Amino acid sequence: MRCSFQFQTRRGDDDGKRHRSVCVCSHFATTSISPSPSSIIFFQRKSRRSRGGHHRACLLCLLPPVRIQGRLADQRPGHRRVREAGRRAAAMDAAAARRTRALVNLAAIMERADEALLPAVYQEVGAELHATPMGLGALTLYRSLVQAACYPLAAYAAERYNRAHVIAVGAVLWAAATFLVGVSETFAQVAVARGLNGIGLALVTPAIQSLVADCSDDNTRGAAFGWLQLTGNVGSIIGGMFSLMLASTTVMGIAGWRAAFHIVGFISVVVGALVGLYAVDPHFVHVGNGEQLLHKSAWEEMKDLVRKAKAVVRISSFQIIVAQGITGSFPWSALSFAPMWLELMGFPRSKTGLLMITFVLASSLGGVLGGKMGDHFAIRFPDSGRIVLAQISSASAIPLAALLMLGLPDDSSGFLHGLVMFTMGLTISWNGPATNSPIFAEIVPERSRTSVYALDRTFESVALAKALCTAIAIPMLLCCIMYSLLYWTYPRDRERARMDSLIASEMQQIELERCLGVGDYAGSKDGTTVIDMEYSEEDFDADDDEKALMDRQAQQSGSAR
Repeated sequence: MRCSFQFQTRRGDDDGKRHRSVCVCSHFATTSISPSPSSIIFFQRKSRRSRGGHHRACLLCLLPPVRIQGRLADQRPGHRRVREAGRRAAAMDAAAARRTRALVNLAAIMERADEALLPAVYQEVGAELHATPMGLGALTLYRSLVQAACYPLAAYAAERYNRAHVIAVGAVLWAAATFLVGVSETFAQVAVARGLNGIGLALVTPAIQSLVADCSDDNTRGAAFGWLQLTGNVGSIIGGMFSLMLASTTVMGIAGWRAAFHIVGFISVVVGALVGLYAVDPHFVHVGNGEQLLHKSAWEEMKDLVRKAKAVVRISSFQIIVAQGITGSFPWSALSFAPMWLELMGFPRSKTGLLMITFVLASSLGGVLGGKMGDHFAIRFPDSGRIVLAQISSASAIPLAALLMLGLPDDSSGFLHGLVMFTMGLTISWNGPATNSPIFAEIVPERSRTSVYALDRTFESVALAKALCTAIAIPMLLCCIMYSLLYWTYPRDRERARMDSLIASEMQQIELERCLGVGDYAGSKDGTTVIDMEYSEEDFDADDDEKALMDRQAQQSGSAR
């Protein structure tokens, strides 16, 4: 039996659309399906099939040409291997996902602990390296600049290689840099080490976020990012407190702050090894050679990365989230001055530290709470749930900050300030885990998630720097313009003040001469005495004859002596 099927497209119908006419055997009527790509496909088969098989072959011809071509292409050996490997990668079991999330959270703890080491021991480092506070602050600036510049490199590495291995390499890099800080003897050596530290941290951060997104689904992604925020904050607290406790001590003849850097570096290497060995990247299949599924050259990978970056930047939701992140970073930057404000309010240093720890712990718990609430809202209100939650979190900061800064009395107890700060930290920390990070994972393809997180960090760092520069430049520009107005007002006001002073001086001179003329007399020649005569206001109303008589009597008395 021989069946011949023809697909063709035609134009010229009244509706002006493309149509495909499918000519089949006598078992089926001619149908018209709209729309389809312009193509003509001849599909012939020779077989001795039964009537049922013949019917199935005819039904296959009713499929769109794209699907038929896809089915034919899937029969190629290379495509079959890719498809099977993709199914195996997507079939990562729940235990592997939980293990991967636990390991990347452990890596996040060490990352934030490493970031908190140096600021906690600024005093000891400055005293030993003879560095000024401005120079110590520049060390953190160097690391931040290098870290922001290396985020595109992190996106490229995560696209080309196993992200678990990328995290492991990044952990080794930042651990080596941390160890170098501990053995540095000059400020320049510390600056170079902090730059290397920024490279390692840049490699790790986007890979961690994208792995968390891939190891969770749309209904649990908020909670996963909430736990990531909590573990990161805990790592920051541990790193700061650990370095503070060792700062003033000596460990085996080594300065305490140097020992803290060595210990954290060693633990970071161990954590990186655990992540590299036991964490699972869903994009990779653990076959014998452990290589990537599709082999591409570095140049092709770079072009593909640039193409993905352009596609991500054009996404409106990405632009909006980055823009709000710029303005949303200012309040968190202002909160860095909260310890100084609390001390100026009269709280002792110990109570100030306790209040700040309360705020950080509340922010950590708020991340988990916000993430779980975001998942719940996203299930019930898919299009608006996460957005509403972010707006509630942002708006709650306004009354709570007003209550903390303006509402509480200056002599308030630490309990009231702690309660307000705990509530504030619990409610204003929802945006990241509940809204920003889950939305990033949903608005881009799965393979582009590392790029979107890396671009978010890069753009927010650059945009925040521009915003800070703008926040400095615009007020200073206005200040300069205001000074220009003085060209017109200053000479006029100065002359007016001079005239007022001159008039006041003349009036005082006239009053003085008047007083001297009526009896407040002081002789200036030798051998004379000074006679001070005081008159009341009523005396000034006396007749002129009486005043003249009193003057002559005074003069005669003086000459007689």
